[in-house]
Amino acid sequence: MMYHVPVLLHESVEGLNINPKGVYIDATFGGGGHSTAILKQLDGGHLFGFDQDDDARKNALQSEQFTFVYHNFAYVKNFMQYYGIPQVDGILADLGVSSHHFDDAERGFSFRFDGPLDMRMDRSVKKSAANVVNEYDELSLTAVFKNYGEIANARRLAQEIIARRKEAPILTTGDLKQIGTKFCNPQTESKYLSQIFQALRIEVNHEMQALKDFLEGGLQILRPGGRFVVITYHSLEDRMVKNFFKSGNVNGDVEQDFFGNVKTPFTLISKKVIVPSDEELERNNRARSAKLRIVEKNG
Repeated sequence: MMYHVPVLLHESVEGLNINPKGVYIDATFGGGGHSTAILKQLDGGHLFGFDQDDDARKNALQSEQFTFVYHNFAYVKNFMQYYGIPQVDGILADLGVSSHHFDDAERGFSFRFDGPLDMRMDRSVKKSAANVVNEYDELSLTAVFKNYGEIANARRLAQEIIARRKEAPILTTGDLKQIGTKFCNPQTESKYLSQIFQALRIEVNHEMQALKDFLEGGLQILRPGGRFVVITYHSLEDRMVKNFFKSGNVNGDVEQDFFGNVKTPFTLISKKVIVPSDEELERNNRARSAKLRIVEKNG
């Protein structure tokens, strides 16, 4: 089984506008698909690949031009300082969960298989999805499902989870799926369960805060003229990336100079969001929600 099929591979790597002697970051290394393509274009340059998942370490590329960083991409600025790299020429991030994670029942990311309710990207941390559903109070659970899953009946779902866990702990993806199916019809079941699992995954892995830290840190280490390339998969992360690329902050608050001109650290390279071609979707249906955004840092 392949670890992960890289999404929008050609478009994203082309978007980096690679200088063969430049320094680049693949912030979401995973199976190494994007990194392999970047490395092929380097001649004297260097690539840093970040990933917090211990499974990804097994895919680390064997090259003097590559360094694997076993850590969350939220700390990209810190690690570049550690390696003595003041500026980089390009940063790429594919924010999707690897197929490897969805297809491994033991990781608990998917409702398609019955397995432990885990969802931790970094398995050295203590809090899993099971901790969230069995320990959070009604208000906190409601907030997770509403804010991270955009679930309309988030409170009712939270109440049902609390009622069920009084009878027995909710420990498997099957347990959670059984609860979730009560609140949707067969036509919307897959989407609804996806929203539940997405919400818990984001909460467990602090994904929105990590993305914010990554974007802000990336801006600081990206040299003028360098490219920032990000692939998103759901509305929450896409909104944050879109706002940041537009304004330089995740809220999208635009600053203006004395003359009313918008002040932004970036120039849009892709005026319209880039999505997978029909041919790519035929090869890889999991790419269907992917959106690629590319910007260049202003001088």
